[in-house]
Amino acid sequence: MKNPEAQQDVSVSQGIRMMFYMMKPNETSFETLEEVPDYVQKATPFFISLILLELVVSWIHKGKPSGPLDDALTSMSAGVLSRLPGLFFRSIELTSYIYIWENYRLISLPWDSPWTWYLTFLGVDFGYYWFHRMAHEVNIMWAAHQTHHSSEDYNLSTALRQSVFQLYTSWIFYSPLALFIPPSVYAVHLQFNLLYQFWIHTKVIDNLGPLELILNTPSHHRVHHGRNRYCVDKNFAGTLIIWDRIFGTFEAEKEKVVYGLTHPINSFEPFKVQFHHLLTIWTTFWATPGFFNKFSVIFKGPGWGPGKPRLGLNEEIPEVKGKEVPFSSSASRLLQTYAVVQFALLLTFYEDTYTDKAALSQVTLLLRACFIILTLTSIGFLLDQRPKAAVLETFRCLVFLMLCRLGHLKPFIPSLSFAFEIFFSICIAFWGVRSMKQLVSDPWK
Repeated sequence: MKNPEAQQDVSVSQGIRMMFYMMKPNETSFETLEEVPDYVQKATPFFISLILLELVVSWIHKGKPSGPLDDALTSMSAGVLSRLPGLFFRSIELTSYIYIWENYRLISLPWDSPWTWYLTFLGVDFGYYWFHRMAHEVNIMWAAHQTHHSSEDYNLSTALRQSVFQLYTSWIFYSPLALFIPPSVYAVHLQFNLLYQFWIHTKVIDNLGPLELILNTPSHHRVHHGRNRYCVDKNFAGTLIIWDRIFGTFEAEKEKVVYGLTHPINSFEPFKVQFHHLLTIWTTFWATPGFFNKFSVIFKGPGWGPGKPRLGLNEEIPEVKGKEVPFSSSASRLLQTYAVVQFALLLTFYEDTYTDKAALSQVTLLLRACFIILTLTSIGFLLDQRPKAAVLETFRCLVFLMLCRLGHLKPFIPSLSFAFEIFFSICIAFWGVRSMKQLVSDPWK
């Protein structure tokens, strides 16, 4: 997946089918890794379309949207942030796999065989189950994975709330496949396994009958995202729920599921969403006496403490009443709409950057990545109503105009350049005035 120009296009039919793992071996088998499409990147319009469809269906059936705007923005921001390293280097899940394949493989299964394709499907899904389970049972791995569970709602946007550094441990669980499965086949299924898990993040689909016995479904995955005691550390499946049934981690959906972390973080700021549990581990590590206890803080479960079982005590999980009110932004509806507009504009630059990354200089890529991070941080500050949000947003808008003038950013429609300059100049004036008022009213804050 190195050379985007060499990749085949994905048709609308293929795009829909790849979201449900319904692609055929003969249309997704490639001899070399460079030929494998970046299916996840090409899925962006399908992500957006399905999110909008869920919104409409929820509105028709329940008379309200599928989730709060602030939470959805935070989830999509995490998704964008998690993909940024891919602008500069190939995923460690692929580089480590290639290294093992080139140096230690035992046999080479044929890349164009349907048997290889289906074996890889099972192998990747089995590896995902154990990675996902360990991501809940090993504290340092949970520090990455908790990002995905931090949403207190459950809808398709929640699927996009991904960790920046989770893949730095997940590669371990797929490594045995490199002893016999070609990298090009593995790269296809690594993406399809991820894409399949998008559509199961919804409350608008109820029980799916006999499919519930074999497949991971919205009902099964709702349990996984719950913080009810009966939900915690259950249903780790990616595509097939059979692994949970085999290894004793399956739990059917029962009473109302309350979503999110057992101790909510109450923030929409992207860096806190990504890294807050690392700070918790750091604090706990130094506060816990004894070398082996410190070791256990890192490598035992998030609920572990001295004298407790490896995964902690179930009775210490805060009991939910079913009447919990999710954390919500105090920002006005107008300000949240402004955040949506800025995020939508950011998405166009993000897509343009990925599309043209082979033609862009490293300096331009770095500056665009920094601007994306700055924008996501500013949106989080605005939603959290942080004291310095106005100052940060003023600075961000100034940076945008500067990057446009230097040629590092450009509107997706060149004729809109002047309109963008006017819009961002107005934003600078508005937020600049807000910043000055804050400084005058409270210069020491």
